[in-house]
Amino acid sequence: MTEKASLFINGSWVTPEGGWEPVLNPATAESFGEGPVGSLSQADEAINAAHVAFHQGQWPRMSIRERVRKLEVMLDWLQEQSERIVRLIVTEAGATQLLANFLHFDIPMKHARASLEEALRLRPEPTLPEIAQDMLTGQHVLGAAVTEHEPVGVVAGITPYNFPYFLNIGKVFPALAMGNTVVLKPSPWTPFQALILGEAAEMAGLPKGVLNIVTGDLAVSQRLTTDPRIDLVSFTGSDTVGAAIMAQGAPTLKRMVLELGGKSAMILRADANLEAAILAGITSFTIHAGQGCALTTRHIVHNSIRQRYVAALKKMADSLPVGDPADSSVMMGPMIRPQAVERVERYVQAGLDAGASLVCGGRRPPELTRGYFYAPTIFDNVDNSSAIAQEEIFGPVACVIGFDKDEEAINLANASAFGLHGSIFSASTGKAYEMARQIRTGGVAINGGAGTMLSMAPFGGIKRSGMGREYGREGLLEFTYAKSISFHAG
Repeated sequence: MTEKASLFINGSWVTPEGGWEPVLNPATAESFGEGPVGSLSQADEAINAAHVAFHQGQWPRMSIRERVRKLEVMLDWLQEQSERIVRLIVTEAGATQLLANFLHFDIPMKHARASLEEALRLRPEPTLPEIAQDMLTGQHVLGAAVTEHEPVGVVAGITPYNFPYFLNIGKVFPALAMGNTVVLKPSPWTPFQALILGEAAEMAGLPKGVLNIVTGDLAVSQRLTTDPRIDLVSFTGSDTVGAAIMAQGAPTLKRMVLELGGKSAMILRADANLEAAILAGITSFTIHAGQGCALTTRHIVHNSIRQRYVAALKKMADSLPVGDPADSSVMMGPMIRPQAVERVERYVQAGLDAGASLVCGGRRPPELTRGYFYAPTIFDNVDNSSAIAQEEIFGPVACVIGFDKDEEAINLANASAFGLHGSIFSASTGKAYEMARQIRTGGVAINGGAGTMLSMAPFGGIKRSGMGREYGREGLLEFTYAKSISFHAG
């Protein structure tokens, strides 16, 4: 499935000291390739290569335009490989073909090009001049300054298995555009969607050490989060691991961009367009088998429409084609590994134990005898304080919670340790906007939002959903320091 099954360090393909291990297709539970297993010493080599490339190389000293030209060559080559990459996404991550084409591939490519265009628009920012008495000469002077944005240094990008190509692109290109060097470590379950970026870097003639890609066990990840040569960690994953990474990076005071878990709420007011809300509702927990951090898996529904909503949602869930995404008619594919399915099973049992009403699902599809599948599952009458409403299940499970007044819906949405995303459906867009401003999350979509993921809109969370932002100008500036340079204006 991939021509390169080695590590990419300092511009060369390196034989992994840990050997190779099978990479499984989650729809069939069969191996389709051999992924490299990097060692601790090879992680050190990658860190050192990135450190030397930053402090002694030309990459951070190039103009933004020069860097952007190189990165555009990478993107053009990746675009030429689109069919190969989409097949890889379907096979390695278990994404449906529609999802692999649109969300896993097209959207991150769009984001990357937008980030390069925005990088070209960045300029030193002047501050307002001040007339002041010079502290040394006593003369009145006109003082001024400019603020420049410098690269932070060596960036460690650590990505999960659910949207690997998307997240690899989303970390590597903004970091490189701003003059940083990168060590990328993907999930061991989805290594090939990272290694293909090494091929792109090689084809584009990226300087040695600017981009390095390593794999390995927990010790490799810990080296990336503790080594003093790493200046910033950009991590996407669970809040538990994110907290551990913060602790590991604290002694060296690393910068952190953490995009962590979510338990986002979708609010349906009594005047909601029920047809649109139901379509959004089924998507919210079945897209990529529920393996998405920003999915709105808590459905907070006005009690006057709740019964109709649940009945329609059940009808759609029961008829949703689930299976091997090699079949283009499949609308929901597998979960990534057996332990992911087992996690969902534990939460379903917890929901039953807490007294929630199981509307549909709650089992592995009996007709799918291989692969890692779980049926779309809906709970009604869910207590918002219960585990299934408060903890990230990361599987195809929706929790329906009733409300009567808008204030109650807002309080229910905010009664969460997470704050990544949310949505509101209402015919009164003004009221929905007022509510959106009161919901404590990094983003809220009204009546389906923009219809796409906007490239210039910052993405990220608050509370246990993380810190920092990705995409747009804010995402670029996360990879920089602001430096003020002052001088006499005349």
